Parts: sequence; C-alpha cells; structure tokens
Amino acid sequence: MQKFLAFMFPLLLSVYVQGVDGSIGVNYGTVANNLPAPEQVAHFLLESTIINRVRLFDANPEMLKAFAHTGIAITVTVPNDQIPHLTKLNFAQQWVKTNIVPHVPATNIVRILVGNEVLSTANKLFIVNLVPAMQVLHTALVGESLDRRIQISTPHSLGILADSSPPSTGKFREGYDSHVLKPLLSFLKATNSPFMINPYPFFGSSADILDYALFRPNAGVLDENTKLTYANMLDGQLDAVFSAMKLLGFTDVDIVIAETGWPSKGDTGQAGVDAESAAEYNRKLVQHVTSGIGTPLMPNRTFETYIFALFNEDLKPGPMCERNFGLFQPDLTPVYNIGILRPTAKANFPSYPTPAVRPMPAPKGKTWCVPKSGADEEALKRNIDYACGLDMEYCEPIQGSGACFYPNTVRAHAAYAMNAYFQAMGRNDFDCDFRQTGAVTNKDPSYGNCKY
Repeated sequence: MQKFLAFMFPLLLSVYVQGVDGSIGVNYGTVANNLPAPEQVAHFLLESTIINRVRLFDANPEMLKAFAHTGIAITVTVPNDQIPHLTKLNFAQQWVKTNIVPHVPATNIVRILVGNEVLSTANKLFIVNLVPAMQVLHTALVGESLDRRIQISTPHSLGILADSSPPSTGKFREGYDSHVLKPLLSFLKATNSPFMINPYPFFGSSADILDYALFRPNAGVLDENTKLTYANMLDGQLDAVFSAMKLLGFTDVDIVIAETGWPSKGDTGQAGVDAESAAEYNRKLVQHVTSGIGTPLMPNRTFETYIFALFNEDLKPGPMCERNFGLFQPDLTPVYNIGILRPTAKANFPSYPTPAVRPMPAPKGKTWCVPKSGADEEALKRNIDYACGLDMEYCEPIQGSGACFYPNTVRAHAAYAMNAYFQAMGRNDFDCDFRQTGAVTNKDPSYGNCKY
C-alpha cells in the first residue's frame, strides 16, 4: 500500500477528472464587459485548477494564442450564420487556414463545432446545410493533414427529441431524424467524432422533483418498459438521447455533454436557485460522469462533460439566472468550489458560500463514514482516489509519516479518506454512499493520535 500511495497521490487529481474515457471541461463564454484577459484566464486554469478542456464559442485568435503551450484541449466554434458558407470548399479551406493552421500544434485544438443548437433555430438555411458544411470542413482538414487531430461535431439541445419520458421511448423529431440526424450520425461515426448534447436538469426541474434533478436521495423514476430505475434526471436525459440514436442504428457513437450547469442566483421564487444548489449539482455531476457507473442504458462508462460556465456573464439577456451560471467571478474568485481548484489555490479562496437553509434531518450526535465490512478492496482504492482528488488535505494524515498512515492497509486508508470527505460535505448520509461501499456509524473510529 505504501508503494501504491507514493505513486498514486501525485496522479490523483488527473485520475479523478479524466476517469477512463471522460474528462471535465468548462464553457468559456464572453458575454460580459468585466472579464479578465485571456492570458490571465489560461494561466489561472493551468496553474490553479485541474480543468483540462475548454470550449470556446468562436475561434477568437487572441484566446487561441492565450492557450498556446498549456496543453489544455480546446474546442472552437463556427457561428451558425457561417454554416451556409462552409458548404463551399474554398471558404472552408480559407477558414481552416485562418482560424486553425496558425495556432496548431502550439494550441491544442481538438474539436471544431459547426454551430450550436442549429436544429432549435428552425432556420431552414442553417439546418439543410449543417451536415454538408461539416463534411466540407472535414475535407478542408484533410487537406491540411489535421483530420486525425481535430474532430468535427455540433451540439444539440434536448429539443431535438420528440419523446423522452420514459427514457426508453426516446426518439428524434420526425423529419429531423432521417433527413438530418441520421446522415449526421453517419458522418460522426465515419470520422470517430461524438454526438454532442446540452442537457440541463435545471430547466426540467421544479420544487417537487428538485432532489431528482440535484442527484439527492429520492424514490427514483421507474421506466416500465425496461424495468430500470432512474436515480437522477441527467441519466434519464442521456438515455433518452441514446434510445433515439439506437432507433437510427447508432449505438456506437460516443455522447459528449457539451453544456450542463446550475445557476447560483435567480429571480424570486425559483426553486433551488442558490449557490449551495449550484455547488451540489456541479460537484455531484463531476463525481457521477467520471465515476464509470454510466447510466441504466449505458453502464460502465464515463462522459466527457463541459460545465456551463466558467464565468458569470453580466451582459447575457434573459432572467437573472442566465447571468449566474459561472463557477468563477470575473476576478477569478470562485462563486463556490466543486473540487476543481488545486490545493495551492484553495488556500486563497473560500471553499463554499454560506449554505442556504434547506430542510434536512439533523444528525443525532456526531457520525462518521467507514467502509462496509464486505467492501471490495479495488472499490476502496477508487474511494481513496476520489476523496483525495477532491482535496489533498483530506489525505495528508494517511501519507508517509502521517498520524493515520498505520495500519498501512487499503481499508484503513479508505476509512480515513471517506470520512474526511463525509465530514467536509456536512455529514449527509448520501455523502457516505461511495457506490454502496460506505456506511454511517455513530462509533468514533479514531485511535491513538489518529483523529477522525
């Protein structure tokens, strides 16, 4: 175990974020007049966070230069109004030469998005030209020998679904299914690119289903067709998209979550719109999509996910919540912390805002979280990785000469790490679940100088 810890602890942050096939990124929007310079943002993300992917809503050269030599994977976007022009090879070639070629390989551009939620615009000119534009743009990448380095895709809102509840009945809207989405999926499969969606449980939530939307304990929702129970809304949304793809014969195209998030502030009367709920959603989102659990219809997988958004954007139109989806304020202080700050940065920032009061049974006396008696050792190792990846301070006592290093066993180290996380999160029973390997106890597991 000592050798395991010595090699694993320097890697824990990256293991936690990337999972097996997934990773966590952010949407870097700029609809604001008070944002820091792109160079400052790139340096902050690289040095102070464990974010390793960024989605841009354009191909701004200043921003692309700012991310040069950082290694951060960058996704750029072609605006919707450029889609018809991209169907012409000369235009596509010039777009690539102007917006991509000058920046690679110094800037790690990995994907180009052609438009955003194009089908939801109902603009026929954009819609009929979407797939042809993607095909021609791919040809332009081939001409620059960049087709194996850079993927092409386009994100969709869940408005592309005609049915989504229960998830097994998910299907695309008639007309779009065969004329747009089937050829789109064929292109994505041929180019090894993902199908990208923008699921927002926030917009589907209400006071009576808030627990279901926020990954809290709830009764779940049974899909009578599959007899599978859904514990959270995001899984239901993802599986509805998967079912729609399956109807068209494409179960082997990856799904990427291009946008999802939760606002920290909103208009009066909006249920669950506060900093605590936003922190809870995004923290549990990261845990869920990188855990390898998958969804009921897509088990044992991770999902590349981009949180919306990096900053609160003060010029965005619409209700107040639209301007408050950010993880960070323009001065780079966190609105709340979901575990993406490096330990060196955390010393300077508050971990969480003052929690909003919400009804929850208070624990009777102090409680602790320990591994269940039959918990698998490999599962406990993953628990160590997860808890320590959130905050290395949780795990200092089980390293080297720490007070809790002995007994030097996986179970003992997991007990300390799991409990440290449990205590930090507020001693809620669901924070001791750890994929059903943890149990809450009222017996203090402290011993000697090792204090839990």
